[in-house]
Amino acid sequence: MEVVAVLDDAPTKWGSSLLGAPVLGPVSAFERFLQKDVRFVLAIGENRVRQKLASLMAGVDWATLVHPRAYVHATASLGEGTVVFAGAIVQPMVQVGRHVIVNTSAVVEHDCRIGDWVHLASGTRLAGSVEVGEGAFVGAGAVVIPGKRLGRWSIVGAGAVVVRDIPDFSLAYGVPAEVRRKIQGEP
Repeated sequence: MEVVAVLDDAPTKWGSSLLGAPVLGPVSAFERFLQKDVRFVLAIGENRVRQKLASLMAGVDWATLVHPRAYVHATASLGEGTVVFAGAIVQPMVQVGRHVIVNTSAVVEHDCRIGDWVHLASGTRLAGSVEVGEGAFVGAGAVVIPGKRLGRWSIVGAGAVVVRDIPDFSLAYGVPAEVRRKIQGEP
């Protein structure tokens, strides 16, 4: 695929380029591309913003992208709009939802279930049969042992080691990871 344009709401970026692609205007300009043979990707790391923009962009054909230096097993399924970055590994029987970021060198072992809008930061490690709820964020280098569940819209801090389930709307960090507080509820 070729990147034909970038849309960004920051007016200072309009008319510039990003990685060789022109920045043509705000995200609301997406409608100019709907009648063309164009697919879209939301390259935004913040889960709630990604979710909100996707809901506003009716009629878009979402691309699912896998970097050529990533590995996704043939039995894994990736939802629309999901991006798998360089060095990431997605093992057999994994189910990944829509608009998920599997960032650089993240590992998702067998039989994991990843909800929509999740961001697995660089270097995260999910052991087998982990469930990650919708909108969860797993920080850089965090590790989750087999069979654990990370709740919806939860946040696991960088470097954490998750040895117990994390409830919905919770912030957890540390070794072992402990729930430190509840966070904002429904988006």
